[in-house]
Amino acid sequence: MTDRELMEVALDEARAAAAAGEVPVGAVVVRDGSIIARAANRTVRDQDPTAHAESLALRAASAVVGSWRLSGCTLYVTLEPCAMCAGALVLARVDRVVFGAWDDKAGMAGSVGDILRHPRLNHRPAVQGGVAAVESSALLREFFALRRGRDFVDTPEPAT
Repeated sequence: MTDRELMEVALDEARAAAAAGEVPVGAVVVRDGSIIARAANRTVRDQDPTAHAESLALRAASAVVGSWRLSGCTLYVTLEPCAMCAGALVLARVDRVVFGAWDDKAGMAGSVGDILRHPRLNHRPAVQGGVAAVESSALLREFFALRRGRDFVDTPEPAT
C-alpha cells in the first residue's frame, strides 16, 4: 500500500474518534507492508492524557511484535505528533513517521520544535509531513467548528 492509502486508514480512525467526541486523530503502524496496529484518540473516553492515537497504536504494535522496539515500523498519523508522542516514537525506535496536518501549536516534527530529528537523540526516524494534509486538516477544523457552535466552512479560520 502507498503512503496515501495507509493515511486513508488513519483518517478512518480519526473519523471514528470524532464520532465518539474525541479530537479526530488516527494512527496506524505498519511493518513489512502489513498494518499491525491502528488506534484513534481516546483521551476523553479513557480520561487519560496519554491516550493519544500514536501512543495507543505504539502500545498495540508492541504487543503484536512482542517488543518495545519497533524498528522496521512506520507510523502513519493524521496530525503532527506532539512532544509526548514524538518522544515515544524516538524511544520505540520507529523507522519512519508519516503525518497529515501540521500542528502550529504543539507539533514536534518541525512546527514548534523537532524532537523526531533532534541531533542529540540516539534515534531519528525519517519524517514525511503533509500526506493527506487537506483531509486531515478539514476533519480537525470541522470538529472544532462544530464544538464552537459554528457551521463548518472548508476554509481556515482567521487568526485572532
